[in-house]
Amino acid sequence: MHYAQITERLAHSGGAKWAIHQHCRTMKAQGADIIELTIGEPDLPPDPQLFEVCHQSMLAGRTGYSSGRGEPELLDAIAARYARRRADVDTDNVMCFPGTQTALFATMMALTGPGDGVLVGDPFYATYEGVIGASGAHRQPVPLRPENGFRMKAEDLEASITPQSRVLLLNSPHNPSGAVLSADELASIGAVCKAHDLWIVADEVYEELVFDGEFASPFDNPDLADRVIALSSISKSHAAPGFRSGWAVGPHEFCDKLLPLSETMLFGNQPFIADMTAFALNSDLQTSKLMREAYKRRAALIADRLEQLDGIVPFRPQAGMFIIADVSGTGLDGERFAWRLLEAGVAVMPGSSFGDNAGGLIRLSLTVPDESLTEACTRIASFVESI
Repeated sequence: MHYAQITERLAHSGGAKWAIHQHCRTMKAQGADIIELTIGEPDLPPDPQLFEVCHQSMLAGRTGYSSGRGEPELLDAIAARYARRRADVDTDNVMCFPGTQTALFATMMALTGPGDGVLVGDPFYATYEGVIGASGAHRQPVPLRPENGFRMKAEDLEASITPQSRVLLLNSPHNPSGAVLSADELASIGAVCKAHDLWIVADEVYEELVFDGEFASPFDNPDLADRVIALSSISKSHAAPGFRSGWAVGPHEFCDKLLPLSETMLFGNQPFIADMTAFALNSDLQTSKLMREAYKRRAALIADRLEQLDGIVPFRPQAGMFIIADVSGTGLDGERFAWRLLEAGVAVMPGSSFGDNAGGLIRLSLTVPDESLTEACTRIASFVESI
């Protein structure tokens, strides 16, 4: 039978990147003692008030079809959030989606097509390859260098641009490294994008998990207002990944162009989840503060331990829920190190899941209790000694 080309383009962009995570789950189901440090799923539960708002909304009958753009109260809440950063934002700048991933897919489908280039920092979040390839566009890697703390440099971006380049997919705070771009760095990057007439798609899902200092965004720069689209959700900020509630905020024309595509895909989100999300954005909840404190402490715990091991160089994150480490000094690349470490009772993600520039790396999640991380570090130390 015939299949569309998109199935071929995405054939190697999905489950294979998560093979260790999936094998870890199988081993655990069979009784193996594995400390799972693979995916970024918060260990802190959502605030109980979110469950109550969602529950009461369903009881009130908010279970019908939604607007294709988003429920009015949620549109107001998102617009107000971004208007505090840039005064010209209103609800016509906002599109609601079930999670950042869906927003990113729709945005890429709206901005790119066959032959177009999407510039993206390498290492990059594992699903970026798929959302870029889905439209027929191709990935154009911009090296994120360890000596620069894995922060994108304007000169590296400039050197990576070709006539096919249409979009910069920018991720700050960055997954997997936890690097955070400063306002000055973003201004330099924005100037390059403006000079080459590039869109900037800013994945800002870790915005509220910056450990120290201020979060900066290209969206906040009025000079870039016609070319920046900011994407986020409550998955990380409110420890609510399963509710799948996210958004895209960009120029009016972009949102008008995106609406028919969104309606074709989804025709709106669940109203009761929209009500819960609006409450989350309008309330002063402590979830992100508690996670920031925990992840900063856990990152230091792991870095302190791994720095004592021969052949391993950890990179301390500035934000997010992961820490990466270069394990190439052990004589193993990240892939072989991760598979062998799994047999020693710790599951981590190999750097090869995050791009061509990450082969010597592993990524460890910070979303397990401190005592589990301490034990994981002990097992990693024993494994490194054994090789």
